[in-house]
Amino acid sequence: MRVLILGGTTEASELAHLLADDRRFEITLSLAGRTSNPRMQPVPMRVGGFGGVDGLAAWLQQQEIKAVIDATHPYADQISSHVVAAGRQLAIPLASITRPAWQPQPDDIWQMVASAEAAADALGSKPRHVFLTLGRLELGAFAQRPHHHYVARTVDPPKDIALPPHIRLLLDRGPFDRRAETALLRQEKIDVLVSKNSGGAATYTKIEATRELGVPVVMITRPHKPCGQAVQNAEAAVTWLEQRFAHRATSCSARGV
Repeated sequence: MRVLILGGTTEASELAHLLADDRRFEITLSLAGRTSNPRMQPVPMRVGGFGGVDGLAAWLQQQEIKAVIDATHPYADQISSHVVAAGRQLAIPLASITRPAWQPQPDDIWQMVASAEAAADALGSKPRHVFLTLGRLELGAFAQRPHHHYVARTVDPPKDIALPPHIRLLLDRGPFDRRAETALLRQEKIDVLVSKNSGGAATYTKIEATRELGVPVVMITRPHKPCGQAVQNAEAAVTWLEQRFAHRATSCSARGV
């Protein structure tokens, strides 16, 4: 049974490892290509876009894909919208791993905003030391607020993106240690953190560090993300896939295939 995993997350990697040696399934893990050096996975990988809904539908049909699992980032709403539409067009079962969002705790100081541009506006007119942890593609939104001092953490260096003049880049990827995150905020004299509400454990330590130090957070809310059958994690996605496999095997047996 040929299966497409739309990846780029911890859950996608976990799912690939769970299915790598399962001979019932032939897995392809697709990555958007936003990082130049993705972690190697134990299943075949493809990198890059599909060319919209029509391109994705054509690829699914050509590859004879029988099930899709959307394990993309909570902010990857475009590819999720495309795969829902393509799946409906071809009647291909779709499961979506829906990572729970972080929830503010009593000692958290959060300001919710809708976009990176709104986050830049929320920083105010007084110069501040800002820690940006929202991805390299959104850094350009802060170029219009050059009076702040920024530290930005990204996996890859930003290319062809206008950056604010006072910015220092930290090239790193999670998971991160809580004590190290707390030390970083202290060392950089961070006044405010800007973050997406990614959910999960890999980068939650930065939120714990802000709570410990009383540092406010400008939190960018999640976009609407279309989904198929919602599952909570990689293990639940495997169970869903096994059910699809059993149903398909039963159907084929009934037809005498």
